[in-house]
Amino acid sequence: MPRFTNLRRISSLDPVADHEEIMRISAGFDFPWDYQKSLEMALFRTYCVPTISGLLERTGEFERRPQKRYDDTAVLMAELVEHGYDSPRGREALRVVNRQHGRYDISNDDMLYVLSTFIYDPIEWLCLYGWRPLTRNEQLAAFHFYRAVGTRMGIRSIPADFDEFRAFKQDYERTHFVFAESNRRIGQYTLDLFCSWYPSIARPVVSRAVVAMLDPLMVRAFGFTAPPAWVGAVGRLALRVRALVVRRLPVRRSLKLTRARNRTYPGYPDGYRPSDLGASSSTAL
Repeated sequence: MPRFTNLRRISSLDPVADHEEIMRISAGFDFPWDYQKSLEMALFRTYCVPTISGLLERTGEFERRPQKRYDDTAVLMAELVEHGYDSPRGREALRVVNRQHGRYDISNDDMLYVLSTFIYDPIEWLCLYGWRPLTRNEQLAAFHFYRAVGTRMGIRSIPADFDEFRAFKQDYERTHFVFAESNRRIGQYTLDLFCSWYPSIARPVVSRAVVAMLDPLMVRAFGFTAPPAWVGAVGRLALRVRALVVRRLPVRRSLKLTRARNRTYPGYPDGYRPSDLGASSSTAL
């Protein structure tokens, strides 16, 4: 089937040597929407850790400019995937990321945990809601890609084994996902941002739907009230129906990474450099 043209290409590549190309095909051609949504939820997930939410609250950026912070993170990560972390634009994007992080005393374990969500949350999302699950090649490519990015960010002790890093993530969540007022506030700012993308009449429904998609550990850590179970069931069903529709669509012909819509930098990347991102922001990514 033509829909599986990219999958055949991915299957012919090596997940270690060719991890950048595999990531570019998966995230930019086969799953641009799913990667975007799963990474939104991955970042949301990290705010269940009080040391992370506390730092973000102290910067004040989530209260003042949540959309800019979201767009900076999304576009910088897209630059790395589209152009490669050692390309001129990739190195420029990493300089911005490292400059932003360097302003704060962030523990290596928190950095390591955030990095792990970029690998494993999309894998889990696509297993549940993708028009096909990620293959082992794609999973390993994501692991090697973000491991290389993490090394260039100065993150120490990144596990060299795929399963070991996933176990670290799971253990970290069991230990560090505890309720804090900063979790609740940063979580609410983020929830309000998600809702702002929809007409005002739909926002209460969107808010309940997003919370319904969170696992119980996250709901408790945020201090949110879980909606009725049927709300989550309807949301998950809608995502699976979408997957069935997407599975029958033609193969995407144009790369959708840095050219995905964002509200802070209209027309990006035309007329922009990665160094233009985050320039007026005082927060870590």
